[in-house]
Amino acid sequence: MSLTRRPALSPFQLYLAIVAAGLAVFAFFLPFGVTTDMVVTVWSFLPLGLCLALTFGLLVAQRGRVHPAVVGVLAIASAAALLLELNRLTDVAWGFWLTLGLCWVLAWLFAERLTAYVRAGRIGGRLALVAIPLMLGAAVLLVWEAVTRGADVPPVIMPPPSAIWVRLTENIPVLAADFVQTFVKSVLSGYVMGCGIGFVVAIAIDRSPFLKRGLLPLGNFVSALPMVGIAPIMVLWFGFDWPSKAAVVVVMTFFPMLVNTVAGLNAAGRLERDMMRTYAASYWQTLVKLRLPAAAPFIFNALKINSTLALIGAIVAEFFGTPIVGMGFRISTAVGRMDIGLVWAEIAVAAVSGTAFYAVVALIERGVTFWHPSVRGGRT
Repeated sequence: MSLTRRPALSPFQLYLAIVAAGLAVFAFFLPFGVTTDMVVTVWSFLPLGLCLALTFGLLVAQRGRVHPAVVGVLAIASAAALLLELNRLTDVAWGFWLTLGLCWVLAWLFAERLTAYVRAGRIGGRLALVAIPLMLGAAVLLVWEAVTRGADVPPVIMPPPSAIWVRLTENIPVLAADFVQTFVKSVLSGYVMGCGIGFVVAIAIDRSPFLKRGLLPLGNFVSALPMVGIAPIMVLWFGFDWPSKAAVVVVMTFFPMLVNTVAGLNAAGRLERDMMRTYAASYWQTLVKLRLPAAAPFIFNALKINSTLALIGAIVAEFFGTPIVGMGFRISTAVGRMDIGLVWAEIAVAAVSGTAFYAVVALIERGVTFWHPSVRGGRT
């Protein structure tokens, strides 16, 4: 494909463009909603009407070579106009839902077009790595906000993101204390100990066939233990504070690290091992210079899996006994008071924390395993 021409729409992208244009056309003629006891159409809201007109006009005028920036601007403008006009409505009609569907389709088409431009070499891949998740994440939040408010979903069942944001900003000191208790103390300490113990045991198993026959079945047994049964026992052993939660995290992260490291240590090829033996390399020289580098992708795979398991384990463990601080404690008490907004605020903090933790591990993996094909190809 030429690097100077705009890539044409694929059949699937053309289908998305046709659906977007069709939704824009139908939205013109169907009632949009009710405001002050009067049924209104989309043209009653000038910004939204202009966005829909531009959507249809530009998608048709581009004749199959739509730039992703055009689609992105249309998606953002339509979504902003939709949310602004939502405040003026007392009830919504078919035109509103069609416009919401249009915003989702435009976000999808933006991701498809941006990917096509990256493949054609017209846009850098790093831009797509940031822009596509942001656009699709914003589209999910838009649908969530519009559906909960447009359909009058009770806040107890599902609050809109705007209400969650308000509760989050009102409780920053409380959320910060919960984050320190759960993530900084319980998750990080348990994660380091669990992954470290799993790695050391994997080396021991690889070194000794006896331990391989004895410790691997024991590791399988530990992985099968139910977390809801382990957590109360750890509270009895280590107390109500963060050490008992860290112990649960150790148990949860031990087995994934053990299994992945053992599998990675066996990933080095027979030819490379024979060459090391030809050079009279010892076991430890072969381990450090050949087998551990070959096992690095497996080890980082375990570290990424454990980055999410550790947070889940710490939060659930706090349901079974904790001081009056922590994400799990706050979620359980807020549910009892029907403060669902605070519950979702805690969930948002946990989701952002877990995502950031995973991203840090992935960035370290890119720096350490830069030689691996998945990293050279931009996939981690």
